[in-house]
Amino acid sequence: MDEPNTVRTLCDGQRIHMVDQKKERHYALTLKAGETFQHSGETIPHDELIGKPDGTVVTLSRGTTMLAINPTFADYVVKMPRGAQILYPKDLATITMWADIYPGADVFESGCGSGAMTMTLLRAVGEKGHVISHEIREDFLKTARKNIERYLGPVTNLSLVHNDVYAGIDEAEVDRVVLDLPEPWRVVPHAAKILRSGGIFLSFVPTVPQVVTTVEALGQEAIFTMIETIEVLVRTWNIEGRSVRPDHRMVAHTGFITIARRVTPKA
Repeated sequence: MDEPNTVRTLCDGQRIHMVDQKKERHYALTLKAGETFQHSGETIPHDELIGKPDGTVVTLSRGTTMLAINPTFADYVVKMPRGAQILYPKDLATITMWADIYPGADVFESGCGSGAMTMTLLRAVGEKGHVISHEIREDFLKTARKNIERYLGPVTNLSLVHNDVYAGIDEAEVDRVVLDLPEPWRVVPHAAKILRSGGIFLSFVPTVPQVVTTVEALGQEAIFTMIETIEVLVRTWNIEGRSVRPDHRMVAHTGFITIARRVTPKA
């Protein structure tokens, strides 16, 4: 199944966004023949949307215009149903680059939550790669699976596993380990066993004590080196004629990204 942003027309059963262009707000809905979209007392039948080109401006019952679009992955992640707190697009994009997630890679992930990171990894590894995602909560696994299938359709290169990774990991050798867990330091010894030489370990945590403990745990393992921690801040700008200034709000600290390289020590 094609990803939504490659589909050129709005289809029955598809997840789309209606965008209020004045307020720049997105409203997610799944198109279904015979149903009606309602917004602030105004309506438009889904049948009037189905078959329209992606990016069509439509008029609601009282004259308000909205934009009907296939959501980008960033749009979808922010508005999708959540079982757990999601990672923001700014962090997802950075993680993909700093962990060097490449087409064909075998990636182990833990803490799939609502599925945002899992989808990011799937898009990066492509059809020839494989993502193995372990999650301790079955309800999170169900939410993640639904979100993934709604956006990507059926995927054959994903393994969703109900498991407590703090207790251990029973998987074959992988190229990358990506963790979004409260205590990633407890997984460091397990990650060392499944990560190939030259592979990359990456963890995401929101607080200073968590990142300090994680870096200390990596430092205690002789096989991890090139340990580095970063955070990503995004500030948008308002540009209207002569009014050019940074916006009053920004997406500042969300978490710390820690990266390490797994090596083979000198004999």
